[in-house]
Amino acid sequence: MNTSHKALSRTLLAAALAGAAGLAQAADIKIGIAAALSGGAAQYGASIRNGFQTAADEINAKGGINGDKIVLVIEDEQGKKEEAINVFKKLIFQDKVLMIFGPTLSNSAQAAFPIAQGAKIVGFGTSTTADGITAIGDYIFRNSVTEADVLPVTLQTAIAKAGIKKVAVLYGSDDVFTKSGYDNFKKAIEALNLSVTTTETFAKGDVDFKAQLTKIKAGNPDAVVLSALLAEGAPIMVQARQLGIDVPFIGGNGMNSVKVFDIAKEKADGLYVGSPWSASSATPENTHFIDTYKARFNAMPDQFAAQSYDAMNIVAQALKNTKMTDNLAADRTALRDALTQVSQKGATGDFAFRRAEDKRGKPAGYDAQQTPIISIAQDGKFVITQ
Repeated sequence: MNTSHKALSRTLLAAALAGAAGLAQAADIKIGIAAALSGGAAQYGASIRNGFQTAADEINAKGGINGDKIVLVIEDEQGKKEEAINVFKKLIFQDKVLMIFGPTLSNSAQAAFPIAQGAKIVGFGTSTTADGITAIGDYIFRNSVTEADVLPVTLQTAIAKAGIKKVAVLYGSDDVFTKSGYDNFKKAIEALNLSVTTTETFAKGDVDFKAQLTKIKAGNPDAVVLSALLAEGAPIMVQARQLGIDVPFIGGNGMNSVKVFDIAKEKADGLYVGSPWSASSATPENTHFIDTYKARFNAMPDQFAAQSYDAMNIVAQALKNTKMTDNLAADRTALRDALTQVSQKGATGDFAFRRAEDKRGKPAGYDAQQTPIISIAQDGKFVITQ
């Protein structure tokens, strides 16, 4: 081989090595998503997945995280505790994701988040609002505002708008979320000196609520306080209207979805809900989110899509301030540490984390620090109360 050929070979080899080095620098950032994509909670899980996909696509289109691409590893936890545990174990130990978003329901989070805490990997809830979720440990985060923060404000607003003096209470007694909602409603009702005409319960999977609603009607309340997931809550509103119960309903986080209009239609009118997000919010961040989501999915987003969209951007901000290594355990902890410092203005408004406490009063995980917006259902949409 002559000198010129040797020089050319060295040049080609150097170029190939440089190209290989460039490729090696780009890596996938695997993020796990445990969402209820089938079963009774799928109406939430599908929106949650869509919100994550919307945000991840935007982030990757802008160059990813310091040149690295976000890859979503999505698993269906079916809204069941046992499946959530299995999905978390798969994502952590088999797929080796950097962190996990989900699961969808508080019941499932109470079961699965201890797995994340034990493995020292971030478990991040975007729809879990029951008491005690972030008390599990310091790797547990959520950007879903707790029922304890939202329900008293929702109740106060409904009282002021509708002149409510006495209420009936109806709640799901066999679910962590709906029972937590009841507990927080009860505290707020007592603090506001409201009279309670009757308290009724139901269970997951129930379809006939006429017995409870008949008792509620007999008490002639000014409003019905309802702690329910959508699968039971929307039919409850339909059957209540059929029985002539035309007073307002005051709902928790489980009722705050545009899908209530698909199920209950006009019977959903008069439903008060609270959330940091509203479709009627005209901030630039929310307008961009809604337009982007509608363009991709040809549907209106809900609170759950907005919260997952914001959550992905919260994590992206933390990742940009995290030096990634080849040590997955160290990277998981570094991300946890960076997350605690994130604040942003997103589709759901101004956001920051606040430290939660465990049952002993010791610092634990991280809750959302946001101000709720109270809306009322009118003519097939949620309208911000004035």
